Amino acid sequence: MVSVSAPANVTATFRFYEELNDFLAPSRRRRDTVAPCARAATVKHMIEALGVPHTEVELILVNGESVPFDRILQDGDRVAVYPTFESLDVSPLLCVREHPLRVTRFIADAHLGGLAHLLRMTGFDTLYDNHFEDGEIARIAAGEGRIVLTRDRELLKRRGITHGCYVRAIKSSLQVREVFSRLDLARGARPFSLCLDCNVPLHRIGRADADGRVPEGVLARHAHFVSCPHCRRVFWEGSHWRKMRALVDELLVDANS
Repeated sequence: MVSVSAPANVTATFRFYEELNDFLAPSRRRRDTVAPCARAATVKHMIEALGVPHTEVELILVNGESVPFDRILQDGDRVAVYPTFESLDVSPLLCVREHPLRVTRFIADAHLGGLAHLLRMTGFDTLYDNHFEDGEIARIAAGEGRIVLTRDRELLKRRGITHGCYVRAIKSSLQVREVFSRLDLARGARPFSLCLDCNVPLHRIGRADADGRVPEGVLARHAHFVSCPHCRRVFWEGSHWRKMRALVDELLVDANS
């Protein structure tokens, strides 16, 4: 009887670029990392084992060739992993996701209520409930084609989540700027088109419909009103609106500068 020794582990060299290094241990940042891989390990498995959520990855090159997440690693492979390219269109090279999202819409985890509010203000459909559990977020994101927004990198590693964004900033005013910049949202913004509380489209109403639903004097000072069909609140372009308008204008200017 001939004994057969167990096959040796596969070893591959990884290099992560730009902000993907934030997810790595300090000793692995901005340098080649040689890592042992289990037999039949995929690129996705090893990228996440090293600490980087797959949703943060835009392009993977193995030995100089663009590959999908399920590419099986071979001994000696050199893997280059890139985040989203902001100024260069690399769409002809991309293999990691089968289909792009047709509509930009989000689901935010329990820690990002302020960000969800600001994204709704700029017209982006954003689901938020501070009672959402990780499994429910993953299920909704997959079922409705939503981008997951979170500060929990482990959530972004869940198998069912294909599109996500790890939010680095702490304050919501900085978070919305970060997301606008990283996902190039300015072109799709539709400010003040959604109810900030209900996340449903607002509808324009006339003065007659607003009468009795707004404070005294507002009806005389303003000509334009919108209302939420869900909560039936009425909104007008008062001082609070002007403050929000200033923030929206800053976001659009920053995105185009």
